[in-house]
Parts: sequence; C-alpha cells; structure tokens
Amino acid sequence: MSKIHPSAIIAPGAQIDESVEIGAYAVIGADVRIGAGTRIGPHVVIEGHTRIGRDNEIFQFASIGAAPQDKKYAGEPTTMEIGDRNTIREFVTFNRGTVQDAGATRIGNDNWIMAYVHLAHDCQLGNNIILANNATLAGHVHLGDHVFLGGFTTVHQFCHIGAHAMTAFTAAVSQDVPPFVTAAGNRAVPAGINSEGLKRRGFTSEQIMEIKRAYKVIYRAGLPLEEAKQELAQMEASSANSAQYIRLFREFIEASARGIIR
Repeated sequence: MSKIHPSAIIAPGAQIDESVEIGAYAVIGADVRIGAGTRIGPHVVIEGHTRIGRDNEIFQFASIGAAPQDKKYAGEPTTMEIGDRNTIREFVTFNRGTVQDAGATRIGNDNWIMAYVHLAHDCQLGNNIILANNATLAGHVHLGDHVFLGGFTTVHQFCHIGAHAMTAFTAAVSQDVPPFVTAAGNRAVPAGINSEGLKRRGFTSEQIMEIKRAYKVIYRAGLPLEEAKQELAQMEASSANSAQYIRLFREFIEASARGIIR
C-alpha cells in the first residue's frame, strides 16, 4: 500500500497486486484488476471491467477502459484487456468492447503506444506493435504482430493490418493492409514492403527477396487479384525457406473482408 499515493482513489473491489505503483490523483474503478509490477502514473483513470497484466507502465492522464463511443452501447459489462510489458504514454484513450463484436478491446504484450493514441471499441492488437503519436483506430480494427503505425495515422473501422506492416506519417487507411506492406497517403496506397523493419527482426536477405517477389505479384505484375493469388500459391509451394511468409501474405489477402489496398 505504500506504493499507492494517498490522493489516489481506489474503489472497493478493485484487485491490485501489492507491487503495483499508483500515482497522485489516479482513479481506479471497482472492476479493475492490475497485475504485478505495473506502474500507473498520476491522474490516470482506469474504469470498467479492465484487466491489466504484469510490468506495464501507464503514463499520466491516460484514460483506460471507458465506455465505447458507440450509440448502440447500453451499459453491457464488456471488457478492456491489456497484456504484459506494454508502455502506454500520455493522454491515450482506450475504450472497452461492445456486444456487437467480441465484447472486448484487447492489447497483447510488449507494445509501445505513444501519446494521444486512440483505440476505439473492439480493437484487437497483437504483440510488439508501435503506435506513434496521435494514431487513431476506429472500432473493430485488428493489428497483427510487429505493426508500426506512423504519427497521425487514421484507420477506418473494421480494417485489418497484417503482421510486420507499417504506415507512413498521416496515412489514412480505409482498406486492409497485407502483412509486410508499407501504406502511405490519403487514401493509403501500397508503397513497397517494410524491408527495414524485417531486417531489424532478423529476416534473411533471401526471405526479404521472396516477400518482395510476392509483393510484386500482387502490386506490380498487372494480374487480376484471383490470378495473383494463384501465383502466390505456386510461389509458396516452391519456396522452402520463405513459404510461411508467403502463406501469411496469401491467407491474409484471401480472408480480407474489406478488400486490400491496391
């Protein structure tokens, strides 16, 4: 209890590990659970059915687990779920889910979320993601692992962005962005692959070349999308060292409900 500032307001019923640090004037609701080693800055508000894992750091003035900005929301006990080792910077706004979707907004592990980021209801984030300042995700957006969103990126509701993809500064994403692809512009269009990010994550030169080949099949060969997907399937069958990445690329495109940027 010595790690909780005396001015913080902790509602009865909140479950907080004894190692958690909570700063001045923070407000913690009754249905909140916070895991070991997490640090909550001053003036943070955490409410609703919110679950926060271990060793997170949440900076001052963040709003976590507030009711969704959805007129259909009628007070249902939906959730906000945050994993472990996330860094969540100042003035972010994370809204919990709705019963029209999974009923939960979820953030995985080891994510770096900068100031003024907004996550609307039912967003699903993977691991090792970076969201730069003022990135804004509308409802039901899904981000794969290792996604990087540049500052002031906006993502339309129901869009999916695949693993290892990135967006440029001020990109406006209105369709799905496949894995490995860089999206830029308003409206966002493909601008190559995230080769620098792949190098940093240990992808080999051969694997990056194969991913570039797959990208060219979709975006440079002039093929109708159905023919391009067939070409990817053939590449996958003949690429022993890169088959898993071509499969990830192909399966994402095949599963896209909104259609991919193209």
